Amino acid sequence: MTDKENNDVIAPEGKVNPIDTDYQVGQDNIALKIGPFGLDIHNRVFMISGLAIVAFVFLTLAFQNQVGPLFGDLRNWLTSNLDWFFLASGNIFVLVCVFLIFSPLGRVRIGGTEARPDFSYLGWFSMLFAAGMGIGLMFYGVSEPLSHFGSALGGVSVENGVRTDWAPLGAAAGDAEAARRLGMSATIYHWALHPWAIYAVLALGLAIFSFNKGLPLTMRSVFYPLLGERVWGWPGHVIDILAVVATLFGLATSLGLGASQASAGLNYLFGLPTGTTTEVVLVIGITAIATLSVLAGLDAGVKRLSEINMVLAAALLLFVIVVGPTLAIVTGFFANLAAYLENLPALSNPIGRDDANFSQGWTAFYWAWWISWSPFVGMFIARVSRGRTVREFIISVLLVPSAACVLWMTAFGGTAISQLVNDGYQAVAEAALPLQLFIMLDALPLSAITSFIGIILVVVFFITSSDSGSLVIDTISAGGKVNSPKPQRVFWCTFEGLVAIALILGGGLIALQAMAVSTGFPFTIVLLISCVALIKGLLSEPRAV
Repeated sequence: MTDKENNDVIAPEGKVNPIDTDYQVGQDNIALKIGPFGLDIHNRVFMISGLAIVAFVFLTLAFQNQVGPLFGDLRNWLTSNLDWFFLASGNIFVLVCVFLIFSPLGRVRIGGTEARPDFSYLGWFSMLFAAGMGIGLMFYGVSEPLSHFGSALGGVSVENGVRTDWAPLGAAAGDAEAARRLGMSATIYHWALHPWAIYAVLALGLAIFSFNKGLPLTMRSVFYPLLGERVWGWPGHVIDILAVVATLFGLATSLGLGASQASAGLNYLFGLPTGTTTEVVLVIGITAIATLSVLAGLDAGVKRLSEINMVLAAALLLFVIVVGPTLAIVTGFFANLAAYLENLPALSNPIGRDDANFSQGWTAFYWAWWISWSPFVGMFIARVSRGRTVREFIISVLLVPSAACVLWMTAFGGTAISQLVNDGYQAVAEAALPLQLFIMLDALPLSAITSFIGIILVVVFFITSSDSGSLVIDTISAGGKVNSPKPQRVFWCTFEGLVAIALILGGGLIALQAMAVSTGFPFTIVLLISCVALIKGLLSEPRAV
């Protein structure tokens, strides 16, 4: 293990049980000098994942008309045939987290028995929240509760013995209050415990095997208890390549969503044209800003942007609570939590579902999307969580962001539902999905200011996701080196933008979702196996008193 100054593997503080291996961080790397720029890359991981992504971008841009329908068919096949697998896997991740909270393993401290946190709670929570959910909350905060409410209120429709509606569970035909409860509980199901459990399991594995076991901060290290020294060979190469590809497409999906919402907001406020051209220009501009943030590093770039985002998001949230239906939001927070817990067993049931459109089109896609994000979010959380006990880590990563998501969805989605039901404000339900946030804000005071803040939030969440994702992908493709040359970070940040542009041009939202699902499937298998390796690793660690 090396010292803190090297920063490739941070030395533990206090008692740990390190893994005895002859492997040195970066020993399989190739150091190159291209003009003034230096590179330090893991030859196989970087080359194979990089070439695969270059080939994908080229083929998608070259055959735009042909790939659009292909992406649609791919997403439909994966979600309709593998929905049970994604739902069951999500349940397993939650159960693993619950087990770790209540078991003696919760006393293990990340970084050694004497390690102390590198960041304050405020800075830590800011980075957790901004990296984990950012753009998605802005994009779906109004539209998803409103969509589930509308489909539940409309009731069940059957054609030729098959349900054709998109309502969750058994719907709530004609009952507005029951439809609201069902719609909000379905939304919370997609944004609370399950996705954060996915992140927590992987992040904890990465943190323990890097900060306690002395292995490189890369995906393959988690599998050492199962593969031994073979993790430094092709089995480990495949794991890291899958992590790079899954992360890149998961990020590209979020960047595409962010571009479409920013484009809609700019059109609504300033009359700028919408469409793929505007979205591509936005991706290019924001990727350039993200590149500057990447070059600034974790503390100067990502941490500051995350904290700015938290302040803006908290201000917008507080504004909606104060000027919106305040009492309904406050009471709705607890009512929605109760509805979520009541419906959780049925919503998380992976077999025998009648609501196929909901469980496949919504839940299976979400789980695949969260899983494709998990290498990026997991490694990012691991890097900033040293010094926490396992119990503190799981409770914080699982419950604090989940509570924030419940409050956000209750405030934004609940306000939109109230506008529709109580005020008869049809525009919010009839607007295009990327525009619904701005239409909801338009019915509140100071709409021009709040909508502009909304656009800034989308853009900054966009930047935060891109730059933190680039740091993570670069770490994996550099064999676990966290201080690799900056041109490599620029390369990955640029490629995130190129993949997002290729998917926007090659099929829009459907293409973005298809690639998130297709890369999420193989990585789900990797994550399930990693749970076993994590528990084996924790069992050998000394526990704090």
